[in-house]
Parts: sequence; C-alpha cells; structure tokens
Amino acid sequence: MNKLFKKITAAVLAATLTVFTAACSSNGGASSDNKSGDKLNIGVLQFATHPSLDNCYTGFKQGLEEAGFKDGDNITIDFQNGQADTSNCDMIAKNMVSKKYDLIMGIATPAAMSSYAAAKSTKIPVVFTAVSDPVATGIIKSIEKPGSNCTGSSDILPLEQQMKMIRTFLPNAKKIGILYTTSEPNSVSHLAKFKELAPKYNFEIVEVGVTNASEVSAAAASIVAKGVDCINNFTDNNVVDNLSTVLQSAEKANIPVFGSEEEQVKNGCLASQSIDYVALGKETGKIAAKILKGEAKASDIPVYTVQECKPVYNKEMLKKLNITLPSEYSDAVAITK
Repeated sequence: MNKLFKKITAAVLAATLTVFTAACSSNGGASSDNKSGDKLNIGVLQFATHPSLDNCYTGFKQGLEEAGFKDGDNITIDFQNGQADTSNCDMIAKNMVSKKYDLIMGIATPAAMSSYAAAKSTKIPVVFTAVSDPVATGIIKSIEKPGSNCTGSSDILPLEQQMKMIRTFLPNAKKIGILYTTSEPNSVSHLAKFKELAPKYNFEIVEVGVTNASEVSAAAASIVAKGVDCINNFTDNNVVDNLSTVLQSAEKANIPVFGSEEEQVKNGCLASQSIDYVALGKETGKIAAKILKGEAKASDIPVYTVQECKPVYNKEMLKKLNITLPSEYSDAVAITK
C-alpha cells in the first residue's frame, strides 16, 4: 500500500511540473521575473510636457496596440513626466528599475539617458524615442547595432532642407540665430551640422548657449540684439519648453522663428520641414513589442531613423511678417493655431 501511495504521489508531481512548465513556456518572451498570466509592466518616462513629445507617447501606444499589446489588457503602462528636470528623471527611472518593470521607454534625450543609466546594470531593456543623436549620448554604440540593452527611434532633423527653406523664405537674410542648451547632446550635434552647412547657403550662424530654463528669456533677447535675421529652433527640449519666450523676443524685433516640427509652427513659428512625431513614436512601439515578445534583443535591433519630412507654414505669421509664400513651397501645408 505504501509503495502504491508513493507511485501515485510521484505521478501527480510529474503532471503538475509538466503543466507549470507549459505555462511558463507560453509567456511570450517576457521578462523572467514576470509570472505566467500576469500583465507586463512598462514604464514610460517623458522628459517634459509639450506637443511633439506628447505625440510620441500617442504613437508609442498605437505601435504597441498594433502588435497586440494594449494598456489595461495584457500590459500596464506607468506613465511619468519628469517636468523638464533631469534630477526628477533620474529618480523616476531608478524607481521603475526597483519595481523590476519588463521594459522602460524614455521620451526625449534626457529621459532616455536617465532610463539607460538606471537600467544598464540590470536585464531590463530600454527603448527611446525623440533622441536626435543617441550615439553621442553614450546610450548606444551605433545606429545599426546598438550593442547595449537599449534601442529605439531617432529624430535626426533634415537640417539641409531646413536651411534651404530659410534661404528661400528669406532671400536677403545673412544671420541665423541659434538658441541651444549646452547639456543636450542632440542640440550640440545639430548646431555643429548647421554651422557646417551655413557657408553653402551664405549664412552666418550666431549662437547663444543656455544651461537651464531660467536663462532662455535673457538669451533670446541677447540673440535678437545681435542683429540676426531670424531664429532657427532645433528639437532642444529646454528651448521648446520655453518657446513662447523666444517667440516674444522675435516678435518685438519683427523677425521670424523657424521651427523643427508642426507643433512649433502651430504655436507661432513661421515654417518648418516637419517630422511626424506620432509616426516616430509608433515605430518605437513596434520595436518595444518585438522585445516583449522575445523576437529580438534590444542590443540587436537597429535604431529607427526618420527619413521623411514635410514643409509646413503658419499662415497667420506669414501675413504678420509681410512675407510672400515662395513658389517652391506652394504645396506646403498651411497650419493655423
């Protein structure tokens, strides 16, 4: 009787182990810390609140949903905003890592850097979007093969198309003013490229660097006082977050501000060769889905770089500045606030 009991017990244990193993193997490539049947936890850290970054988040969720991941169904998204403060971003990212999230996504360069720094010694993958120069930030080794447990999408600006646009809209302009944040690698690299292109289009670049939001107002007044014919804005998070201040200084001098995407044009910039940030975020969502499904490791997924842009202009600003829309841009999209 004792022998029979032992045989029955062993059989029950074996069956239980088989069921448990099958359940684990159907877990879709999620983190090993995630229990079978549980929702996957995704942390999203956005550097600041402004339309282009908000659009990235919208697109990110769309990309995930198209791949079968929906917030509230099989994933839980913890969205946090750093309020344009890098120390906040560092703290939020560390908290997400301590909770052992299955994936962390950083929107904009400072948020991506904080996320990578917090997670790099763990197995938690990091994806990013709206990072113009991820190699310069140190979060990846190369666009083609990131190397680290981090990948995503890059909003490398079409700078030559932008400079060509400025020359066409302002045929007699000589000086372009650039306001940028010295600690943002994307802005530094954009500035270097813009200065490289300037002689080709017979422009002089007048630059003023800032270190934080409190300096933007004085810097904008300073760059206008230097006699620039216009101001060009990159995807500098600090400057975009304080764009109204820049626009006010430019308006007083009756000079245009050229933006880097459609939302800035809506807010008062004259024109832009615009990037679609919803589409950029969507590509990041698709990348995140591949990682969550276990189809690929972040270190092996090439960074997606935006290839297309469209010319847009602010109809009201065109009239206000008494500028005629160049025939070359007759098919540009008219934007109104």
